[in-house]
Amino acid sequence: MTSPLHITSRDNPLLKRLRQLVQHSSAYRKQGQVWLEGDHLCRAALARGWAPLVAVYSEENWPSTLFDIDASAIKTVIIPTSLMRELTTLETPAPMGFVLNMPLDPSLEPNVPTVVLDRVQDAGNVGSILRSASAFGYRQVIAIKGTAALWSSKVLRAGMGAHFGLNLLEGLSESDLDALAMPLVVTSSHQGEWLHQAQLPWPCAWVMGHEGQGVSPAVMAKAQHRMRIAQPGGEESLNVAAAAAICLHASAPKP
Repeated sequence: MTSPLHITSRDNPLLKRLRQLVQHSSAYRKQGQVWLEGDHLCRAALARGWAPLVAVYSEENWPSTLFDIDASAIKTVIIPTSLMRELTTLETPAPMGFVLNMPLDPSLEPNVPTVVLDRVQDAGNVGSILRSASAFGYRQVIAIKGTAALWSSKVLRAGMGAHFGLNLLEGLSESDLDALAMPLVVTSSHQGEWLHQAQLPWPCAWVMGHEGQGVSPAVMAKAQHRMRIAQPGGEESLNVAAAAAICLHASAPKP
């Protein structure tokens, strides 16, 4: 571990950049970096081989709560707790965080089990779907334009580390889905086969649609399979993150 650098000025360039990442969901696209808040996310990144540029610690927790992940960062920074509070949207800030470089120009992998997000707008839903995708063996998530920013702080928190094991692409169009060399499976609340009765393909690309509008007609027209989930309790529809977990588990290979 390098000798820690103490920063006390709110105007420090590093802290300015981190505040931008916290306050603006798409700032990472301009900066090419992401801010991971908390020990869990940082450890998840390290477990997948990601190398942090900077480890940031609150002075209130230094050195009483030293983490065994310090040596992995190129630089270690200690800041006052008051400044750490500006690097979170939570009521209580985490005692530490990482700054990571974004992946450079990820490319679409046509044969990898995939989840397509068709304008899913809620950050919590997006993060939860990424977590389910990673858990059930999907290795790629494609976000069509209009989907919540995949690397925003809220999506990162909801993803609980799933980001670091997935090939993530965002800002794509419906026509980009033509490059996928596998069946496209869409969800619908009112038409298609019943999920529990269907012979599901693997690998495949599941499409999860907008919270209110569902899958767009343009994407629906490209699908080889349409599925609906039985709801004996009588609800009109499911939350998209809940529906995604059910669908992804249903078609994933079983041990």
